Amino acid sequence: MTDALLALNAGSSSLKFALAEVARPGRFLVWGGVERVGRGDAVLTLRAPEQAPRTRRIGPADHVRALRELCAAIPGLRPGLNIRGVGHRIVHGGARFSAPVRVTPDVVAALAALVPLAPLHQPHGLQGIESGRTLFPEAVHVACFDTAFHAGKPWVQDAYALPARYYDAGIRRYGFHGLACESVCRALESRGYPVAEKAIAIAHLGNGCSVSAVRAGRSVGTSMGFTALDGLAMGTRCGRIDPGVLLHLMREGHDADALERLLYHESGLLGLSGISGDMRDLAAAGTPAARRAVAYFVTRVIEEVCRMAGVMGGLDAIVFSGGIGENAADIRQAVADGLAFLPGEGGRGPTVMVVAANEEERLLAAARDFLP
Repeated sequence: MTDALLALNAGSSSLKFALAEVARPGRFLVWGGVERVGRGDAVLTLRAPEQAPRTRRIGPADHVRALRELCAAIPGLRPGLNIRGVGHRIVHGGARFSAPVRVTPDVVAALAALVPLAPLHQPHGLQGIESGRTLFPEAVHVACFDTAFHAGKPWVQDAYALPARYYDAGIRRYGFHGLACESVCRALESRGYPVAEKAIAIAHLGNGCSVSAVRAGRSVGTSMGFTALDGLAMGTRCGRIDPGVLLHLMREGHDADALERLLYHESGLLGLSGISGDMRDLAAAGTPAARRAVAYFVTRVIEEVCRMAGVMGGLDAIVFSGGIGENAADIRQAVADGLAFLPGEGGRGPTVMVVAANEEERLLAAARDFLP
């Protein structure tokens, strides 16, 4: 038997995983996941070193089925593993959790109380914990938080202009995609890029999207806030919106459930295009509505990067990550063109880089740190 670590990473429309030996958490034995979860055409992909990827369509699948399919497929690729630690990506840690923690009943209860703040993600992360503890009861389970990377940013980037008692009660700008940002920073450092000396905007663009300001290796601002709704337009999420619109809709008869459905599930690229929340579908459609949705998306990214440049007092580099950021060269070019007026380094504009986010590596490292 080989002692191993497992990373489980539940996103809003995906479930990713990675397996690695305890002694070498940065070298994956098997990895992959399920994409397009909840969309009727989910696809399972498994990868292993020196093997061709194995892809299988599994049709309609929620996160529970996606996890079941993954766990059923793994032994066929890599038998004889003793899972000693499991790292779980949890989107919202609230004000309490600013570093990875070992999962206990008290921790699970605290995370469940945060479900209303991240309804697209938190339930799936909790389901991953529940299923993981059932499948691997002897393993150490560790919760790792997307909000943790942004903890400690300046108060002016953390607070809303509400009475102070609301901040004290936990209503603040938490920010998300922190594990992705942390992995990007580590990857840049491994390339020899002087992260500690630079002002960097990380544009993590996927089904969920954000731009984070990283100065001297630390988050000093981010586009997302109290929930994962704020900032950029996303696959099905609206991004920044005048709160007065919500007051108007409430007066028109929308209750909290209707607003949640509208803002989380019916807006963003899907709402703008009337076609899909997936950028690949919009590129293939090529309709006027699809082109307008893409233009809106690009414009908001440019604006948000400029805001982050203001937060940092300059901008040396913009780093793209996430499914859109890593794969859609036309989107990257359009954003870069819109930012060409910024001075950047040596007056040549910001350096543009692409770095694949590796949240699973951070989850595996955290799980190893908690092993006895």
